[in-house]
Amino acid sequence: MPKIPEGVRGAVITGWGSALPPKVLTNKDLESMFETNDDWIVERTGIRERHVGGTTAGLSIESGRKALDMAGIDPSEIDALILATTTPDRTVPATSATVQHELGLRCGAFDINAACSGFMYGLVNAHGLIAMGARKVLVIGTDTLARITDWTDRNTAILFADGSGAVVLEHVEGPGQLLGWDLDADGSAERFLYTEVGGFIQMEGKEVFRRAVRIMVDSATKSMQHAGVTADDIKLVVPHQANLRIIQAACDRLGIPIERASTVLHYTGNTSAASIPLALVDALDNGRVERGDLVLLVGFGAGMTAASTVLRWGGAKP
Repeated sequence: MPKIPEGVRGAVITGWGSALPPKVLTNKDLESMFETNDDWIVERTGIRERHVGGTTAGLSIESGRKALDMAGIDPSEIDALILATTTPDRTVPATSATVQHELGLRCGAFDINAACSGFMYGLVNAHGLIAMGARKVLVIGTDTLARITDWTDRNTAILFADGSGAVVLEHVEGPGQLLGWDLDADGSAERFLYTEVGGFIQMEGKEVFRRAVRIMVDSATKSMQHAGVTADDIKLVVPHQANLRIIQAACDRLGIPIERASTVLHYTGNTSAASIPLALVDALDNGRVERGDLVLLVGFGAGMTAASTVLRWGGAKP
């Protein structure tokens, strides 16, 4: 991907929020549904429980409203809404239309489907809109994967869940937070993870694992190169929350200690487009990021897609 040209108007994240359905499904609960056990699931995935229920619109409205409130933004000030989801509530119209109305926004709204990389695709697009003149953009990542999960298939049912995360981006004078970015896709691998219309998630786990680590590392490396930084400079990495072993393997290859990764999948499961914002919100709420810190966000998903960004939190150094 091209480097960011000098003089482009920048943006920073000023508000964030998350939403999880109240219903919790533990590994113990799954033991009564098919042949599995808690130790087997934790060892292979790192997941202990997940949240299921709700609608994509409903969860998006909840996380989006929290982000707007935190940023102190009146809904009328938002210039665009980007909703990353692979589980829209309807085929037509885009779920972002429902969210736009319920949040009281007066702007364009559209969905992005890049699967688990969707939020990252949305984040990069939001920076592009701001570079072209938009002042404030709301980006939401939401998925309700429980609706397309076969709850008799232990290979997929242990993984997927529902959730939402949102951020507000505002323009700034001079350089903003985005130092480097990368978007990628390999359509030849779409057959390894897909869902037919009206069907359930189909996945070849071993092949997804093998390709996921490679494509994550490749995308993250490109973003760091474009930003002119190294793994040693990264304060926090926020990876897609698919599988703890994938996160560990990717961190090992990047040379970033796992202790510098934000992980929430032990209680969220794999929430697709929601997973990176959920992990980012958790890190921010727990004080793991300070102004000036370099944050690497990186994800992969069905398609297979990949995306990453390097952010200097809070924008240019004061």
